[in-house]
Amino acid sequence: MEKKQYTVTAALPYANGPLHLGHVAGVYLPADIFVRFLRHKKHDVAFICGSDEHGAAITLRAKKEGISPQEIVDKYHGILANAFKDFDIQFDIFHRTTAETHKTTAQDFFKQLDKNGAFTQQKTEQYYDEENNQFLADRYITGECPKCGYAEAYGDQCEKCGSALSPTDLINPRSTLSGNAPVLKETSHWFLPMERHEDWLRAWIKNGELNGVKQHDPKKWRNQVIGQCLSWIDGGLHPRAMTRDLDWGIPVPVEGADGKVLYVWLDAPIGYISATKDWAKSAGKDWKDYWTGDRKLIHFIGKDNIVFHAVIFPILLKEHGEFILPDNVPASEFLNLEGDKFSTSRNWAVWLHEYLERHPDKVDELKYTLTSIAPESKDSEFTWLDFQSRVNNELADVLGNFVNRALVLNNKYYEGVVPALGELAAEDQKVINALKEIPSKVEELLYNYKIREAQSEVMGLARIGNRYLAETEPWKVVKTDPKRVETILHIALQITANLAILFDPFIPATAKKMRSFLNMSEFDWSQTGSIELLPTGTMTNKPTILFQKIDEEFVESEKAILMASKAENKVEEEIEVVAAPQKEDVVFEDFLKMDIRVGKILSAKKIKKADKLLELLVDTGLDQRTIVSGIAEQFDVDEIIGKKVSVLMNLPPRKLRGVTSNGMILMAEDAKGNLNFIAPGEEMEVGAEIR
Repeated sequence: MEKKQYTVTAALPYANGPLHLGHVAGVYLPADIFVRFLRHKKHDVAFICGSDEHGAAITLRAKKEGISPQEIVDKYHGILANAFKDFDIQFDIFHRTTAETHKTTAQDFFKQLDKNGAFTQQKTEQYYDEENNQFLADRYITGECPKCGYAEAYGDQCEKCGSALSPTDLINPRSTLSGNAPVLKETSHWFLPMERHEDWLRAWIKNGELNGVKQHDPKKWRNQVIGQCLSWIDGGLHPRAMTRDLDWGIPVPVEGADGKVLYVWLDAPIGYISATKDWAKSAGKDWKDYWTGDRKLIHFIGKDNIVFHAVIFPILLKEHGEFILPDNVPASEFLNLEGDKFSTSRNWAVWLHEYLERHPDKVDELKYTLTSIAPESKDSEFTWLDFQSRVNNELADVLGNFVNRALVLNNKYYEGVVPALGELAAEDQKVINALKEIPSKVEELLYNYKIREAQSEVMGLARIGNRYLAETEPWKVVKTDPKRVETILHIALQITANLAILFDPFIPATAKKMRSFLNMSEFDWSQTGSIELLPTGTMTNKPTILFQKIDEEFVESEKAILMASKAENKVEEEIEVVAAPQKEDVVFEDFLKMDIRVGKILSAKKIKKADKLLELLVDTGLDQRTIVSGIAEQFDVDEIIGKKVSVLMNLPPRKLRGVTSNGMILMAEDAKGNLNFIAPGEEMEVGAEIR
């Protein structure tokens, strides 16, 4: 029997940039689905999140944009909060770690740990930037990861292999402020001696036991979580500094700590507690009920946060002495994008807020697709072609088609009134048996954090419904046995009603729409699996199309936006400026096939609902042709008219946002993503061949 009380957290996103689909698929969407399910099962749930507004990543972003850290976090907290709201992620609270409640909570937490003897104070050598005269926090240092060799690992973590690091672990470290090799200089900090905790951590993670008492079921933990934690522990834990020499963060609240702030990985997880405090106060609840006693604490995170949530934070909670430890840490692997990893520094991303601005009517389509490819146990990939396929072939052709057929036929034959269930045939009973089994399968999968499989089970019910109508052919049988059709459509409508509930955690707006078709103003999850969910005699409404199909133009437009995406929303640290590697060799004959000529831009205008695309009219010497180019964010319309450019002539025409493009403007791009025209000399005539 599942405990009735849950505290569910989703990783606090850094308030130094927007969300991309990798963040959504790995953390926030599965957490939201899980919480919606728990609420349907009548569990007491607190769903907690907020923006992480301290740490070196914030100050780095502030330096980039030339504004204060507070202005940075205010800006991005708003962007994050609005994106979650528009995507219908229903946190009980979306807090922030610059809130006064959090400052007080974090400082009190630190003082209690210090009182309990959880820390050791040590003098140590820390990297120092002599040019900028300051100690370097972890994220101000990059270098080669000692575990995987990645050249751009940070001083606290390698974002390629997920290993937790210390700055001195890096090979060939350099300061992100000056680019110089830092020097080691003595300073004093409060350390968490993690080596003291190896034995109980190992037993707790591997066997779910704490002091000989079963705390959680390790069989429900994902293999990569247990594997990464045990590997870290077996490799030997080491003391880790819990304070930093920074001027942005929560001041260390003890004597002799002037100029020091709390380490962000102590500060940030406490944000879950401070957020719960403010939410509980506004809701008339006691926050302690959500962090003590017989309650399950669940952390939804990405794999790069495993060590912090499954090793460091549990140590802090246990050392404090008043709080429960996590029951599960369902960490996801990484989502890739169109054959490459998401990269904020290279702007290789689909940003959630931008997608929602372009397609506010396609929220559930994105939710369904991301859940279908959720990287729960291994890396997965998002492509626009796969998005099109899942919307068209699954949402439209399976779910949408079944719901529409069931309701349209019922409106046609019975004026929308749910007919009575008559005598059952073998084919009816087979479908009813399957319907009865699916809700329990979905529940078991969700309780075990297998959210992708759970959604697949629900879609499987829609497939059963489609197949049932195709095999029973009520449109034919009605001519010879109308009584038989009453039973067929009764069962089809009961399947529809079940789908309208079972899909609610996954695609809530669509499920609500389906319930409106069926006049289901109220519903009870516990009634799913029944063929009496929708009472006989209920008057249904005429359906509308649930999902519009995605056409090739949509796919090409999104891919073009992605490819054209360069300078905006670069939210990571400066990347080293190096030339791109040489591509594979081509034969000379292939090069000769390209028809490249000097062209002149005659006119330019922006394309509606496509911030990055311009529609150009170009004189090529042979003709005047329309070319769509993704340069709207780099150039003003007025400044490019009259420019001579290099035009690739013999590309097949393709539609982008409703405009047929006949060629390509060739551009040069540096390692920072800056674009410029490959411009021929002014003396060159329009139409001249480039070879």
